[in-house]
Amino acid sequence: MDSANCFTYLLLISFLLVGSWFCAIGAQRSAPIVNGLSWTFYNSSCPKVESIIRKQLKKVFKEDIGQAAGLLRLHFHDCFVQGCDGSVLLDGSASGPSEQEAPPNLSLRKEAFGIIDDLRELVHKGCGRVVSCADIVAIAARDSVFFSGGPDYDVPLGRRDGLTFATRNVTLASLPAPTSNTSSLLTSLATKNLDATDVAALSGGHTIGISHCSSFTNRLYPTQDPVMDKTFANNLKQICPTTNSTNTTVLDIRSPNTFDNKYYVDLMNRQGLFTSDQDLYTDSRTRDIVKNFAVNETLFFEQFVASMIKMGQLSVLTGGNGEIRANCSVRNSDNKYMVSVVEEDLESLSELK
Repeated sequence: MDSANCFTYLLLISFLLVGSWFCAIGAQRSAPIVNGLSWTFYNSSCPKVESIIRKQLKKVFKEDIGQAAGLLRLHFHDCFVQGCDGSVLLDGSASGPSEQEAPPNLSLRKEAFGIIDDLRELVHKGCGRVVSCADIVAIAARDSVFFSGGPDYDVPLGRRDGLTFATRNVTLASLPAPTSNTSSLLTSLATKNLDATDVAALSGGHTIGISHCSSFTNRLYPTQDPVMDKTFANNLKQICPTTNSTNTTVLDIRSPNTFDNKYYVDLMNRQGLFTSDQDLYTDSRTRDIVKNFAVNETLFFEQFVASMIKMGQLSVLTGGNGEIRANCSVRNSDNKYMVSVVEEDLESLSELK
């Protein structure tokens, strides 16, 4: 190929890549969003909110990329329990223990809560109190995926923070356990308008992160799950020699810190860690979806983005509902460091622009 033809070829490839990028962004922007959310919500009140968050998280992940999985999981555990309202961030009160104290949330990384509060402080310092903690969690989850090697995507914004946290029983009922089979997952998440494809795609979040032994030793003791690959099981028994081991291991043995489609390759090789993971390949309703994601990473990324945008809008509070917390862990009415009435008025005015 001569230099002129080579240049033409490279130019064509560039146009195709740019075109596909614009198509991807267009597809995201065409996704249905609930009333009150917007792709451009903070364009006037806090145009730098996403760059402030991304700049800070770049520093955090440079020190420890493992924190990305913790932030992504925080978003899941917020949205699945009474919607994406930042309720998982609230401390307990006289009315009862917080969502954080319910068993499914005990393994949420303490560092994740600290990172969100640091982000909130930076954003509020830069823009005033106009960005909700719930939106900060959603943006941080997106950036966690991106900085781990996954897709970048737009997030519809405008969530308000909830005024209450869920009870222990509601939290338990809303977060499927790692011991759940696919039937339980599909039944549970169907109540949130998530279908089998959404369930399989969102489960792909387990391509990064770690787990405590207690979440999967039921597959090792007293008898080994026959579905589990024997070598994989033997390795896990070295890490978790007893049912009460407190050790941890990676969720994806092939690329534990990279957001890719290797999680699905694990499942096809019977190396899924949780019952809720491996059963996606066993169950006929999700088996082909797993196969397709395992052989086509682009397909997985596209569906993951679509499902994340869908999940990120579960029972959101918008407009006059909820609040914008001055402190992510405390309702404004309980916060003795509240901003002044003048600042409240300025905030209201900014939302009317």
